[in-house]
Amino acid sequence: MERRKILVIGSSNTDMTVKTRSMPKPGETVVGGVFTSGAGGKGANQAVAAARLGGDVSLVCKVGRDVFGDNAVKGYEAEGLDTSGVLRSAQPSGVALITVDEKGENCIVVAPGANMDLTVDDVERSADRIREADILLLQLEIPVASVLRAAEIASEAGVCVVLNPAPYAEVPEELFRHVTLFIPNETELSSFSGVEVTDEASAVRACRVMMDKGVSKLIVTLGSQGSLIYDGVNPIHIDPVPVKAVDSTAAGDTYCGALCVALSEGEDLVSAANFASRAAALSVTRMGAQSSMPGREELINLS
Repeated sequence: MERRKILVIGSSNTDMTVKTRSMPKPGETVVGGVFTSGAGGKGANQAVAAARLGGDVSLVCKVGRDVFGDNAVKGYEAEGLDTSGVLRSAQPSGVALITVDEKGENCIVVAPGANMDLTVDDVERSADRIREADILLLQLEIPVASVLRAAEIASEAGVCVVLNPAPYAEVPEELFRHVTLFIPNETELSSFSGVEVTDEASAVRACRVMMDKGVSKLIVTLGSQGSLIYDGVNPIHIDPVPVKAVDSTAAGDTYCGALCVALSEGEDLVSAANFASRAAALSVTRMGAQSSMPGREELINLS
């Protein structure tokens, strides 16, 4: 099977998590329990998800000249990603400090570090990589100006631009004119369109607003309710895959990476969305971000 090239431009973080019985009050120190450290960042998550499912994936991100950056690159190489586009920054690598109490509530502080040092000039230096890709996958954990420039270069070259607009950030309206496929959740779609999304009818109205802004097609992810495809004609609802959810961390990133793999293999949008739904469903049955992402054989065996 001929695979088209997927390029992911986005963030790279190291997630550091401590479990504790209760959250500390201001000025209080508490003794925690288990500490875990794992790879994260939406860009890296989506790239790893796509690579594990058989995609031909390259990653452009920016990490620090520190142990976190070194370990991140080693991990990406082990996943089979093309890391020749990974950049180094004088800023420290991005980290997320996470505290989780015995009730499952969490408190997260993110230090984006090198991620916010991924500049428009860096994107320009990666222009040939963008033009040589078949699919460009973007998110909003790097500077918006860099996202816009990457989308401009890609659309001018006829590259399919997929934007997962998370986490929500204000963006220039111009960006939407370069987006081939827009993949928000219902909250993000409400924020970008100005239409409160409460059901399928309101979701379609919101999708039409985004198409008026320039977006070509949309997939609205609806969590346990599945997803909705809209191409300007008829909405198509994709049913969720029933599983017992344990942890939804990075389910959306798994979905986006999987969707791009299916598209890169020539699948239509409906088939690609069903494939992505299966991957995301499997990811929520286990803990963690990249640690939860399935391989191709696991999807084949999913009943």
